[in-house]
Amino acid sequence: VVVAQKGEQVLPRSYGADLGIQSKLTPRLLIDLAAWWLRLEQEFVYVGDEAVVEPSGRSARSGFDLSARWQLWEWLFIDSDLHFSFGRAVDEPEGENHLPLAPAWTGSGGLRIETRSGWGGSLRYRLLADRPANEDYSLTAEGYFLLDLLVNYRRGPWEAALTVQNLLDRSWEEAQFATTSRLFDEPEAIEEIHFTPGHPFFLKAGLSYTF
Repeated sequence: VVVAQKGEQVLPRSYGADLGIQSKLTPRLLIDLAAWWLRLEQEFVYVGDEAVVEPSGRSARSGFDLSARWQLWEWLFIDSDLHFSFGRAVDEPEGENHLPLAPAWTGSGGLRIETRSGWGGSLRYRLLADRPANEDYSLTAEGYFLLDLLVNYRRGPWEAALTVQNLLDRSWEEAQFATTSRLFDEPEAIEEIHFTPGHPFFLKAGLSYTF
């Protein structure tokens, strides 16, 4: 694509820096912390009506990443990852310089159990905070907090597992875009959120053999 179009806008320059630290506070606790900065000479924005991306000017982002790994006991493990990003369009006026769908807060983590008897399992979370759906933040792409549960039993090469996704059966929206549309009985087109519904409570059982 870059060679065919022969344009720097297709593959813009980027400049970034990061600084991090890793510390093993105890023999069973590991912490990672990193701060970062990123500058793009050209930001690309998805256009839902045409299913393409288009250049929209320079952008700047900064943020941090925090991770923790903790073996609380021999059979219990805790992990968590939290990320924050602040992004804005450089050349746009204040209040109209949001980056559509750019996440601010994201995270994942949970508890994991591993026993010598073969039983195990995990309870994990997925986090995505609200974020702007358009440049002036007049539309919001709603975030979510979901829990997933796994229970498994391993004996020799065999493993049986029971998985529950969206344990709390929360209503959430997966893909979200600000799109202008008009129903047949509406006098004018309206810009609003079009979305793909997230999956509801979902139960899955599995049996596997490892060789």
